[in-house]
Order: sequence, then structure tokens, then C-alpha cells
Amino acid sequence: MKILTAAQTRQADAATINAEGIRSVALMERAATAFTDWLTARLSPADAGDLLVLCGPGNNGGDGLVAARRLHEQGYRVRVGLLPADKHSADFEHNRQRLPAEVPVAEWGPGQLPPIEPSTVVIDALFGTGLSRPLDGAAAAVVQHLNAARSRVVSIDLPSGLFADAPQPQDSPVVEARHTVTFELPKLALLLPQNARYVGRWHALPIGLSPRFLADVEADRHLVDAALLACRLPARPTFAHKGTFGHALLLAGSKGKIGAAVLAARSCLHGGVGLLTVQVPAVGYAVLQTAVPEAMCLADACKSHLSELPELKAYNAVGMGPGIGQDDETRAVLEELLCTAQVPLVLDADALNLLGANRPLLDLLPPDTLLTPHPKEFERLTEPARDDYHRLELLRDFAGRYRCYVVLKGAYSCLAAPDGQLYFNTTGNPGLATGGTGDVLTGLCLALRADKRLSPLDAALLAVYAHGRAADLAAPHTGQAGLTAGALPPYIGVALQELTDPEFLGG
Repeated sequence: MKILTAAQTRQADAATINAEGIRSVALMERAATAFTDWLTARLSPADAGDLLVLCGPGNNGGDGLVAARRLHEQGYRVRVGLLPADKHSADFEHNRQRLPAEVPVAEWGPGQLPPIEPSTVVIDALFGTGLSRPLDGAAAAVVQHLNAARSRVVSIDLPSGLFADAPQPQDSPVVEARHTVTFELPKLALLLPQNARYVGRWHALPIGLSPRFLADVEADRHLVDAALLACRLPARPTFAHKGTFGHALLLAGSKGKIGAAVLAARSCLHGGVGLLTVQVPAVGYAVLQTAVPEAMCLADACKSHLSELPELKAYNAVGMGPGIGQDDETRAVLEELLCTAQVPLVLDADALNLLGANRPLLDLLPPDTLLTPHPKEFERLTEPARDDYHRLELLRDFAGRYRCYVVLKGAYSCLAAPDGQLYFNTTGNPGLATGGTGDVLTGLCLALRADKRLSPLDAALLAVYAHGRAADLAAPHTGQAGLTAGALPPYIGVALQELTDPEFLGG
């Protein structure tokens, strides 16, 4: 699923109107009806109580007027507040005329701001994706008044004041919504941490925008869902053997952090790797052999940390990082790996911290290396970001410069590809915010990179999606607060099975 800019969204609307031979008010009616259906399915007239629709002078306000009319027709107690304006859009005026006389309408502005009870449900239809400058004057006053009321707010398209594609100036007023209901495709602003306080939970409703336009329009940002990954994971052949799915080498662990090696190893095995060898410091040998009997284990000559690189000829992919620490001997192992590896690499955790502390090593990264940093680890590789939009610029530039794939972990983990494309993942939940889940992702990435049937991009996309999906499958049994990294690996196979391409005419 593509993530369009505000300008492309307007083009999609225009293309739909032209393709269907309809007026713009018809598309507005369709979108606002979808919103109203969404709201009424979740909120009865009795539960809604007093329902306030705040409308701006443009087409977002027109959406609000349609919603107010339809809610009134379904028995909701609705009133409308209008921003004072000298000019309104044609579609706004059309729907202002269609609003039933029984619906109270008042102009809101400085000096005309009635109190809003916390129990009031407010539909924010002030401004949408067409906003090009920070709110000021009456609009800013209304938004500040609304936020101070702490009422239940649902925003149409975007929270008013929020830019779709760029950060707002500091202290620019933005509606703080509990839910944001957008149309057809999500906007970039909905996916970024810095906007979470405004967006709340977002929902994208299909409204039948032109399929041809959406298929043809160029985009460099995508939403990763099951539809995007369809047919990317081949079914396992009937006559497969261990070698079919690759032999992976995992370099992990140090004294006190052998658990990271165990978690990554279990994940790699549940991710479908054919064979797994794990090299750990000598102190971790017995732990690894006991905790993960399916894996072969190499004991490093050093007791406390990794100090040597084994012969690599037998392996189809190598992963390094979970729990390895930052000893200078371990840094030397990483450098040797970068210089000698002829197979795909997956780097995480302290391997990334070693790269950040020794920046010249970045120039040694083999093409198509997969890195999986969290924001702080990524900052050590690049520079502090001014905001989330700047961080995405740094991410795209880094992946292009070093010809690598980078998963920036978060609520919507973003995979950057060397060609400049960004992919935002849709699976996962806050239960993943606990120690060790990154090690699980590393092991899963390693398993899929060892599978020679998969491209680097497909392996990375499948790993990130299945990792989050495993958390979604586990959470009903553990609760999000009770979800631990160790609970994830058993659900990885189920998550991957959901994505497996069925045999032709089979299943």
C-alpha cells in the first residue's frame, strides 16, 4: 500500500472524479458517509450524548457538514460550530444548504467559544490535508479551547493543524484527537512518534479512489501489510532438506548476556533456517547447548567475549550483535567479518554500537547488509535528528550511501532500501517494548537472509512483518504488559505460515 503526499491525495481525488464522471460533492458525500458509518458502528446515540461537529471553511468542513446531516438523520443529537471566514469552498456551501434546519449552527471564534463538557463527543472537521501554514487567529483559539476541554475528539482525515508531510513549527496548535479517521490510504504524519499525542489511534477507510491512479502513481513510501507481502514467501517444497533453507552463523553473547544469544538462536530456528551454528564466549557454551539443543555451538577461545571469527565457507548468512558487548577484540572480529564475508550479513545491537564508535568501519559494509537499529543506535551511526521527518531523511541517505537495508525499529518500524524506498510496518503492539525483542528480530532476519530463495528486500520485509505479527498472536495469551521476548519465537512459524504462497490450485 502506497503512502501518498497531500498533493498526490488531491490528485487521486481528481482522478476518481474524472474516471467516474461525478461531481466533487459526490466524492465528499461518499467519504463523509464512510466516516459516519464508522462512527455509528462504535457509538450509539445514547452513548454519544451531545455531539459537536466543528467545521472549517474548506472541504474538510464540508465533510463535517455531511457527517452532521447524516448523524442527525440517524437520531443523534448534533450541533455544529463554524469558524468565521470570508470565503468558503463550493462543496462546503453546497452541504451547508443541505443541513437540516433542526441542527443548531453557531459561529465559533475569539469571544464566541461556548464551554465544551469533557463528556462531549467532538468531530474535528476544521482542516485536513490541504493545510499549508500553522493555525492562527480564530482557528488557533478554537483548537486551544478544544484541547483544554479534554473531551472525546474524533478527527476527520487529519487532526486540524497537523501537516500531512512535514513537521509543524514549534508551539503550533494542533487538535489532540483520540481517533483519526482518514480515507483510503494513511498519511505519513499518522505514522510518526512525534505526532502520537495528536493522532491517537488512526483508521483508514476505503472510499473507492481510482484503482488505476493508485496503481500508476509513483511513491517512495509504502505501508507493509499482508497484501503487500502476498506471494513473496514460497511454500516449502515437498522434497526440501536442511540445505534448502540455508545454514546460518550467529555471533552473539558475552558474559552476563548469553540470554541474547539464546533468544536470537531460538528465533532463527523458528524462522525456518535449515541449520544454525552459534558462536558464543566459552562461558555461554553449556547454556546455549542446553537452552537451544537444535543449534550447533562453537565455543570462543575467550571465556567472556567474542575474540575470533570462525571459517565462513559453510554458511549462507551471518548475524552478529545480540549481547556481544564492545570489547576491542570483539570490534576486531566485526572488522574481519566485514572484510571477509561473501554472504549476507545481519547486524544489530552492539555490532551497531561498535560501528557507531568506529565510523570508518561503515565503509566496509558489504552491499545488501541488513542493519536493525533502534533510534538511539541509529543516531550513533549518523547524527541526532531534529525531528522524525529529519530522521527519515537520514535513514534514506544512510541506506543509499552504504547500499544497505536498515530497519529503524519503532511502533511502525521503517525499512529503508538502498534505492530510496521506505516501508512502514503495520504489525506489532506495545508489548514489544521490552528487553530482548530486538534479539528475536535479529534471529528472524538471519533465518530469512539465509534462505537463498528470497531477495534481500523480501527477506527484510517478511522478517519485520512476521516479528510484529508474532507479538500480535502472543498478546491475547500474555497481555501486552506480560509479553516477554521469550514468548515470541513459538508464534513466528504461525506468522510466516499466514504469508506463505499457497501452491497453484492447492492451498
